[in-house]
Amino acid sequence: MSVKNRFRSDPFTDLLFNALLGFTFLFLVAIMFMNPEAKSGIIDPKAEYILTITWDDFSPDDIDVWVEDPEGQIVWFRTPEAGLLHLDRDDRGLVNDTITINGEEVQNPLNQEVVTLRGVVKGEYVVNLHYYGSETEKPVDVNVRLVKVNPKLEVVYYGIINLEKKGDEKTALRFSIGRDGEIFGINFLPKNLVILG
Repeated sequence: MSVKNRFRSDPFTDLLFNALLGFTFLFLVAIMFMNPEAKSGIIDPKAEYILTITWDDFSPDDIDVWVEDPEGQIVWFRTPEAGLLHLDRDDRGLVNDTITINGEEVQNPLNQEVVTLRGVVKGEYVVNLHYYGSETEKPVDVNVRLVKVNPKLEVVYYGIINLEKKGDEKTALRFSIGRDGEIFGINFLPKNLVILG
């Protein structure tokens, strides 16, 4: 056998080898896309700001949040949407806090109201708390947390407000949002919002 014949290749073998290389490349690309790298700390929320109101777990008392936007629109339990404000969760103490899982009733201990602002509207916002219903007839400490979600999660404000008795209304927080989405001018000047009749 001559040296010239030893390095000759069959076109069919070349075609099979190239097809194998192509399938291997496509397989590797598919593997890369099936398991993308996790981007830690990045969330894709449907809100710009989240206001969370919490009080003692298992408390039967009903605390309500009222939020007024710069246009004078108010979100509360009877008006859960106004402009870009949304009352995502209205908690009534222990009322409606049981769910059935596999035929067994389970009680959710968490007392929490959540309001989301789903866009940037410049101006002042007022957040009030209302002691709507009392089973214990005792004062309630309410935690207020305002979080800016984008571009990264940032706690803007955290505080505790004491509501002494049923019917109490207190301004928990007032803040302004600028054109750039930054929060400024945090204060606690009282303003009544509750209009029950």
